[in-house]
Amino acid sequence: MDNIKETVLEVIYSIAPIALVITLLQFTIIWLPMEDFIQFLIGVLFVGVGLILFLLGVNVGLLPVGEMIGSALTKTKKLWVIIMFGFLLGVVVTIAEPDVRVLSSQIENVSGGAIPQSMLILAVALGVGIFVGLAMLRIIFNISIVYLLAGGYALIFLIAAFTPSYFVPISFDSGGVTTGPLTVPFVLALGVGVATVIRGKTASSDGFGLVGLASIGPILSVLILGVIYG
Repeated sequence: MDNIKETVLEVIYSIAPIALVITLLQFTIIWLPMEDFIQFLIGVLFVGVGLILFLLGVNVGLLPVGEMIGSALTKTKKLWVIIMFGFLLGVVVTIAEPDVRVLSSQIENVSGGAIPQSMLILAVALGVGIFVGLAMLRIIFNISIVYLLAGGYALIFLIAAFTPSYFVPISFDSGGVTTGPLTVPFVLALGVGVATVIRGKTASSDGFGLVGLASIGPILSVLILGVIYG
């Protein structure tokens, strides 16, 4: 019950500021038709209920399951199993990410269908999957995240030089949308589960940084997609 109360208050604190600002603008500057303003209020209510249910689902299901999967994979002591399932989980959770679908549909509309939604989703999902697998290696072999981030972004800027200019902002937006409400909790929990088994609770912080690494993957994959389309 306390968890439900805290979640409801968290959502209210998150949504209330934007609702108040829009309401203030409505009656001072913009003066939208009342029908549109009422639709906005109904939308805010739906978003609030949806976020409450989503956050409860994350706390009850996604986070515990993510940690248990990470722990179970590590206990197999098989490197290929950890990397393969890290890759697969990164792919499927990205495909389910609503932010990725919103971006891909917008790009398909703007490009007039030249960049298909399904192609962009697949490229982003593969990028995330590959780098989640790489992040598993980083945890297992205790590789410094600084080297991986520096190498990843150096590769990004190198490939960007050969990519059509209009693909560059798309690629960086693709990296941003993977840090959405579905991917982040699951990937973080997965990393913490792996790190906890390998080096104990005191080293569970090694499981962090996965989201930063995972966001590099879609940038690279979309840039490569740009080279192919270009």
